[in-house]
Amino acid sequence: MKQLVTPAIILSRTDYGEADRILTMLTPEYGKLHLLAKGVRRIKSKLAGGIELFSTSTITFIQGRSGLGTLISTRLDKNYGHIVQDLDRTMLGYELLKQLHKITEDQAEAEYYTLLQEAFEALDDADVPLALIRFWFQAQLLRLGGHSPNLHTDLQGRKLEADQRYDFSFEDMCFEPRERGRFTASHIKFLRLSFAGTSAKLLAQVQGSDALVETLAPQVAAMTQSHLA
Repeated sequence: MKQLVTPAIILSRTDYGEADRILTMLTPEYGKLHLLAKGVRRIKSKLAGGIELFSTSTITFIQGRSGLGTLISTRLDKNYGHIVQDLDRTMLGYELLKQLHKITEDQAEAEYYTLLQEAFEALDDADVPLALIRFWFQAQLLRLGGHSPNLHTDLQGRKLEADQRYDFSFEDMCFEPRERGRFTASHIKFLRLSFAGTSAKLLAQVQGSDALVETLAPQVAAMTQSHLA
């Protein structure tokens, strides 16, 4: 059978038999792959070094007729080693992998692969706050899933104004003007950046990002729960 080559990221792995593993891997071209890695748990396995968690690799595989393919060879391209040196970053990394795995179909678009790469870059950088990474990642999942909020007009279709205060309507996924609303133009501008595909590392450079994330994170988490759970 034809051997195929692709970049890949491990989403999950399950021990199988005495020395094998079944891997679910995300790729930019083939979506999610379910592959049998034969003998990978043996000490001298040539496959093991190229399929580390929180890494990007180039793999060679054969597609299976029943949906389970076979991993032939691996080459480690980049390991984000600082992630596993911090327990909180490691746990968030697992959370992001699990969340993306849950909401994506086997035919996942290439943008999800790019999203994971950018998430690893952010987690690997101690200067990028964890709260911002979680907030940013949820915003990207909503965007890729077609659930971005309306960040340009209010409930009545009027352009959002810089001197107005707003509350957010989850039912309509847009802002509505309120005299004592929780959200200002600064919050809305930050949301626009977040949902525009800006990387987490760039988002962290926005002045006052910590306070903005603290206010906006519950809103984005609620959107995620409503539309992606």
